[in-house]
Amino acid sequence: MATLQSLADLNRSNAGGSDAQNEAPVHVQKLDAQGRAYATGKRKDAVARVWIKPGSGQITVNKRPVETYFARPVLRMILRQPLQVAGRVDQYDIVVTVAGGGLSGQAGAVRHGLSKALTYYEPELRGPLKREGFLTRDARVVERKKYGRAKARRSFQFSKR
Repeated sequence: MATLQSLADLNRSNAGGSDAQNEAPVHVQKLDAQGRAYATGKRKDAVARVWIKPGSGQITVNKRPVETYFARPVLRMILRQPLQVAGRVDQYDIVVTVAGGGLSGQAGAVRHGLSKALTYYEPELRGPLKREGFLTRDARVVERKKYGRAKARRSFQFSKR
């Protein structure tokens, strides 16, 4: 690249590269050596590592079946939402390692990681998953406790005497 000497040189260099800047980014398939797509999902304090590969629809969470790990049907529903939106319910085997937080946060983390892994395996699924909001990291976390307060915002009980 040539060194820019003036503002006119800068304008010329930007005018030539404007076509490349206006194009949408091209998303390509990202697979590891075993033919799996990997992604990390996060929610609250939970972090989920998700691997997907073509298979019969088996979901394993921390080396246990999903029905055992996430016993509540609501958590399993949250987990399967990206697959239902993509229309790929029984097409992938999913292996998940999740740590931190509670079960609800872990289910959200797995959903986030699964959505990202699906877009890495099939880039054309990015649109529908993004429209549903599954690719966005939910940034809400527990507010920290402040000094001089009973909790994050609650004051100590006031007493006149």
